[in-house]
Amino acid sequence: MVQTPKTGQSRRKLLPEMEGFSARRYAALRGTDAQLQICRREAARLAASLADGAAVLEVAPGPGYFAVELAKLGRFDVTGLDVSRTFVELAAGLAERTAVTVDFRLGDVAAMPFGDDQFDLVICQAAFKNFNQPLTALSEIHRVLRPDGRAIIQDMSADADGVAIRTEVAGMQVGRIAALMTRAILTGLRRRAYSPGQFEQLARRSEFGAGTVTTEGIGLEVTLVKA
Repeated sequence: MVQTPKTGQSRRKLLPEMEGFSARRYAALRGTDAQLQICRREAARLAASLADGAAVLEVAPGPGYFAVELAKLGRFDVTGLDVSRTFVELAAGLAERTAVTVDFRLGDVAAMPFGDDQFDLVICQAAFKNFNQPLTALSEIHRVLRPDGRAIIQDMSADADGVAIRTEVAGMQVGRIAALMTRAILTGLRRRAYSPGQFEQLARRSEFGAGTVTTEGIGLEVTLVKA
C-alpha cells in the first residue's frame, strides 16, 4: 500500500499487530491505578451528557478498561469492537471478573458488524492514528450512529512536544523502565498522530462535514455530530 497524506484515504501500516505478548504488555502498562482513575473520571464525564439506556460503542477498546468503567455505572448498553483477538479476550475476562455486561466483539472499524443508526455515542481513545483507512473509519462511525448521535475521538496530538510527553508519562505512575519504554513509544507514535488542523481537514472530508477539536496536554479530542 502506498502511503498517502494523513488526511487521505489510506495509510501504510507501520505498527505491529497487538496480539499475544505485545497486547498483554500494553494492557499491563495501561492498567495502573492512576490510569484506571482517569478511565473512571472520563466515564463519569461522558455519562453526564447521555440519557439512561443510551447505546455506546467503543472502537478499539484494547483491554477494555474504559468500557468496563462505563458499564459499571449501570445506565448504558455498552459494546466494544477490536481487531485484536487477545484484546477481546482480555476485555471480556475483565468484564466477567468485574460482573458487568459489555458486548466485546472482534471486528474492524472499516467494516463494522453493526446495523445503521444503532448507537448514541461512539468513542475511540488512543487508536485513531493507527487506522489504515481513516476516512472509511469515519464513514462507518457515521453510519452506525443514530441521528444527532456523537462520536468522540481522543488521541495523541502531532503537536505534542518532549516536555508534554514526559509530563504525561510521569502521571501514569509506572516504574522507571516502563516509563522509559512508554516515552519511547509515545515519541514514535507522535509521527503517526494528527495535528488539530489535520483532523479538522479530515472531518470536513467525511460524512460529518465538520468537527470540533480541543487540545490538552499531549492529546486532542474531536467531537463529531451526525446531523
